[in-house]
Amino acid sequence: MDAESDVALDILITNVVCVFRTRCHLNLRKIALEGANVIYKRDVGKVLMKLRKPRITATIWSSGKIICTGATSEEEAKFGARRLARSLQKLGFQVIFTDFKVVNVLAVCNMPFEIRLPEFTKNNRPHASYEPELHPAVCYRIKSLRATLQIFSTGSITVTGILLYRYQTCQLWIG
Repeated sequence: MDAESDVALDILITNVVCVFRTRCHLNLRKIALEGANVIYKRDVGKVLMKLRKPRITATIWSSGKIICTGATSEEEAKFGARRLARSLQKLGFQVIFTDFKVVNVLAVCNMPFEIRLPEFTKNNRPHASYEPELHPAVCYRIKSLRATLQIFSTGSITVTGILLYRYQTCQLWIG
């Protein structure tokens, strides 16, 4: 491959999932009645709260554990989690923002060519598995990154893992 045909891959982070604790018990009924942009799921025992800026959705349990999804960076996830904790404080809860952790990152990229999945799987057997009857993509696991790549025949790659916010490391593995 010559230097003129090298193509830079654009890896786009589409979702960052984070978890934090409030260190207090939360009354879900009070959050549902007094909070804004709230959906109360009484049968499951949780409240969904949506923020517009940053655009995240939080799942709140009465134990004080909160999961935030929908952010596009670690900084945005932390900012959204802190905004959520502040809105719970305004509802009268003694919230202390603790144990923030990014638990999952989802990224996508498109290769400029198609991929022959059976040959790819055969050449990368210990790490790759392909079951066309079950799923249209190759599942390629990178143990050192703790990441999973879903590789489709169209050249589309979906990367899921915890350490993906280390962007350069991820780009070295894919590129």
